[in-house]
Amino acid sequence: MLMPSRSNAFEITCPCCSAVLKVDSDAQAVIAHTAAAAPKMFADFEDAARAMREQNSRKESVFRQAVEAQKNSADLLEKKFQEAVKRAKESPDTGKPIRDFDLD
Repeated sequence: MLMPSRSNAFEITCPCCSAVLKVDSDAQAVIAHTAAAAPKMFADFEDAARAMREQNSRKESVFRQAVEAQKNSADLLEKKFQEAVKRAKESPDTGKPIRDFDLD
């Protein structure tokens, strides 16, 4: 006669996503998973449409800023190059650099 096996399973609720995990302590494994119900994003269609319009305006603003930064990048790179040339002229090359191999 088979004896009924006593289940050593217990449930744990995930603190991050509120999912429920059923864990078997004998097998040391998750034997079941119940996902948490996803909350509604918006109360009605008007709120969703308003959020989309706001998101589009933010995208447009970020795009405009990126275009301006790109326009000014050529000037910035030129200034950096001129500064590097100036520093190179102020501290002339002193010959061959010392390598770790040369110190042995």
